[in-house]
Amino acid sequence: MSEMAQQGFDMEVQPSYLDKGYKSTLLRAPSRALVLPKKSLSESTGPLFKDFEIGALDHDLTKNAIKVAEPLGERIVVHGIVTNEKGQPLPYTLIEIWQANSAGRYVHKVDQHDAPLDPNFLGTGRCMTDANGKYRFYTIKPGAYPWGNHYNAWRPAHIHLSLFGGAISSRLITQMYFPNDPLCKYDPIFNAVPAKGRDLLVSTFDLDHTEPSFALGYRFDIVLRGENATPFENL
Repeated sequence: MSEMAQQGFDMEVQPSYLDKGYKSTLLRAPSRALVLPKKSLSESTGPLFKDFEIGALDHDLTKNAIKVAEPLGERIVVHGIVTNEKGQPLPYTLIEIWQANSAGRYVHKVDQHDAPLDPNFLGTGRCMTDANGKYRFYTIKPGAYPWGNHYNAWRPAHIHLSLFGGAISSRLITQMYFPNDPLCKYDPIFNAVPAKGRDLLVSTFDLDHTEPSFALGYRFDIVLRGENATPFENL
């Protein structure tokens, strides 16, 4: 039985470690079966994030940079709820996000894509789910960018999300995509996820959370276990 199956993840939803279309996995996928060591006390317990200090603007990527003007691009609200396999909300879960700016460039020395940086946008943020497992970010819709995996390869617009459990060792990473993006069908990372799981990675437009004259709303719910678990990159 695989590690993912042992942990209760649906193999028809979660991506495999190795996918020939996604060339980076050829270099980093394990060549042998994984060994699951017995968890020690330090791995099964750790800091509880209920009292973790979150800055007042940490969740607002349109304001958390030292800036002189508004960041460029389309303002959006990304929100949702984090639940377990039974649909029970998971409160006080630390969520971190990072993304490219509206021109498709990250604030990182490795990113040398010929697109402008935005001095008013850092592209990173964090928040805590509330007592009902809900979260909310304000940000800018990211742009697509070339990534060199194959000829004319472009990554669809996406936002990376990292979720921490009750211990530092319990971290899950995923990506959120946008509805009706024509690049998704060409993207090996998106298509490395089994067909059943791809819809779980695509947010939905949410008019109820669209803020008049300010920002469009997108909903992205996250399920941590079970047959409808959100596909994660690091399983």
